Amino acid sequence: MAEYLVLIYDNESAVDGAGQRESGRLLAEHQRFMSAHETALRGGNALQSTATATSIRPDGGGGFTVTDAPFAETKEALVGYYLIEADDLDQAVAIAKQVPTFAGGVEVRPVRTFD
Repeated sequence: MAEYLVLIYDNESAVDGAGQRESGRLLAEHQRFMSAHETALRGGNALQSTATATSIRPDGGGGFTVTDAPFAETKEALVGYYLIEADDLDQAVAIAKQVPTFAGGVEVRPVRTFD
């Protein structure tokens, strides 16, 4: 079995503008997803908005530049993730297709292991 990170991207405006009913519905969908895939789930979290992001980059002179912003500003932002275990990429994709979002999508990435 291998581990895969399912990165959840969504439109932050849609997430931030969602009412209590819509937010509650999405939370319930995530709870159903987690229950349905509890044997595959190894972890996961929702993330605060990109407005809270801090980016750190080497400055080329041995120091770092720290800025209050995400690495890239996009319409869809990384809003959460699940770490799952699956037999192969096909199984990981089948699980990832069931991750609920408001108006976004997901990205599946194999976790690199070092021997």
